[in-house]
Amino acid sequence: MKYCKKCLMPNTRPRITFDPEGVCNACRYQESKEKIDWAARARELITLCDLHRSNNGEYDCVVPWSGGKDSSTIAYKLKTKYGMNPLLACVSPMLPTAVGNANRETFLNLGFDYVLSRPNQKVHRYLARKFFIERGNPKAAWDAQVNSFPAQVAVQNNIKLVFYAEHGESEYGGEILHKDSSKTRDAEEVYQIQLGDDPRDWSDDTVQKNDLNPYLYPVDGMLGRGIKAYYYAWFEKWHMCENYKFAKDHWDFREATTVDGTWNGWDSIDDKMDPLYYHMQYVKYGFGKALRDAARMIQGGYMGRRKALGLIERNDSEFPETDFEEVCEYLGMPDVRQMIESHRNKDLFVKRDWVLRNPLPKG
Repeated sequence: MKYCKKCLMPNTRPRITFDPEGVCNACRYQESKEKIDWAARARELITLCDLHRSNNGEYDCVVPWSGGKDSSTIAYKLKTKYGMNPLLACVSPMLPTAVGNANRETFLNLGFDYVLSRPNQKVHRYLARKFFIERGNPKAAWDAQVNSFPAQVAVQNNIKLVFYAEHGESEYGGEILHKDSSKTRDAEEVYQIQLGDDPRDWSDDTVQKNDLNPYLYPVDGMLGRGIKAYYYAWFEKWHMCENYKFAKDHWDFREATTVDGTWNGWDSIDDKMDPLYYHMQYVKYGFGKALRDAARMIQGGYMGRRKALGLIERNDSEFPETDFEEVCEYLGMPDVRQMIESHRNKDLFVKRDWVLRNPLPKG
């Protein structure tokens, strides 16, 4: 493992690249934001909203929404600052948390409409177990639906505009397929990078083709109706810390008291499955949620390396104990520890105590 000289993100993150100076492409992308004319980007957003804004009370855009700080900030600004009437498209967490439920209810009471998808749980739980065993990712099918459902809502309601949050490959280090990838979303990237495969290939003796409809990205439907999907972060300088501050300032956004694997109680707090998901990231790639969160805060200038190193050391490898029994029950396994270990990347860890062969630098 090699670590970025600036943000500490390792080169084991899928698709990340490092320049000759040992700095990752996520850090370089953050630096490039300082040269962007954000006033011009804001005018671009105003023009786009002017083309689609409803004057008769109909929905004029779809916002993929979880009730978290990022998606709620987008929806709030589109409605209050740009005069749009967004319809929120929410995919239910696999195992909803109390704080996540509270944040969703609080935000809806501000005056928003939403549609909720909680797909066939027999199929969803089967896919969670299947992909946990095969890929070490219990949320693979959920990830697919988060990508597809907002687009499906747009097609079903003939809404021409969808605002996803940020382009993760640009913001956090990854592969850029097209020159406009950080602005607009296309199906090639959804299948090649976000999903990694086509959900239509998931059918087997248990799951039929028609069971997979919730996970399919409606490419033909979007093209046929002239629907376009944008990343809001293209138009406004994006950082999770700013969205957190905005949420705290504008409504009663609540934080989790403890989250296994990180010190951060305000990001990815709506699903009890998330700590296992991020722990599997640590097992497979050698970095967990604490390092992920710290890297993003370093990139944005919200945290120094010394503080980050201490937080990572204390939290990154922490086992997801808090809701462990409930998670095991959802996955249909009495204890998932053995399956977790089967996915451990032996090239990254020393078997004795399972410590990293190449630990983080000290300074």
